[in-house]
Amino acid sequence: MAQQALRGIGRLAGVGAAGVFTVSQCIYNVDGGERAVMFDQLRGGVLDKVVGEGTHFLIPVIQRPTIFDVRTKPREVPSVTGTKDLQMVNIKLRVLWRPIVEELPRIYRELGTDFDERVLPSIGNEVLKSIVAQYNAEELLSKRAEVSQRIKTEMMKRARTFHLEFDDVAITHLTFGREFMNAIEAKQVASQEAERQQWVVVRAEQERQAVVTRAEGEAEAASIITKAMEKTGNAIIEVRRIDAAKEIAGKLANSRNVVYLPNTGGGDGGSGANLLLGLDPK
Repeated sequence: MAQQALRGIGRLAGVGAAGVFTVSQCIYNVDGGERAVMFDQLRGGVLDKVVGEGTHFLIPVIQRPTIFDVRTKPREVPSVTGTKDLQMVNIKLRVLWRPIVEELPRIYRELGTDFDERVLPSIGNEVLKSIVAQYNAEELLSKRAEVSQRIKTEMMKRARTFHLEFDDVAITHLTFGREFMNAIEAKQVASQEAERQQWVVVRAEQERQAVVTRAEGEAEAASIITKAMEKTGNAIIEVRRIDAAKEIAGKLANSRNVVYLPNTGGGDGGSGANLLLGLDPK
């Protein structure tokens, strides 16, 4: 009796476990920011209906849901391409993308679940190569906003073909080859040298004008002195001599190493000259 009771309890436990396992396989959850696409073996494969967020029922074995993340995600697309003047440029795009929810069944049929890995690098390189090839290397720097806008427009247009939506496309990295960078550096050095030479020329011209102005002033002063001498004779020279003597006497009077010896008159009654003696302090 005890053995039969134990067998009955084991059968009930097995049935209960089987029931729990069956219920867990009959439902599935779609979280926030996600959508589901159902594959039905009896109804011709992928169904056209997109399943929204929440808990949903399915038929085990016959139906199989595939969950897609439909939130906006960033993706960096690098590319090395040539410009119009045959310069190599390394450029990177930052793309904010998301799938078009209504087109998820078509995306699953045509591209699979890894559609972003198949589509984004392909269209990114295609658009970058086609647009960058229309500009010179210098134009990529001076017209960066225009280039970025053209790339954004073309990327959004191409993405629609693959049922994707781009919220934003921007250039985040733009560098050129070593040869081009050396050429730019040499051009900057030459430009700075040309500006310095222009400054030297301007300075020389200013110095020349200063010399001319000084010479004209001296000539005008000499002309004035000549005219004054013609009118007054040597009087102006005597005035200049007196002024010079006053200046020299003032400097000697203030010097500590000069002794003044006045003339006291000789025994012969003649007049003598006054003496200024310079004493060496050594």
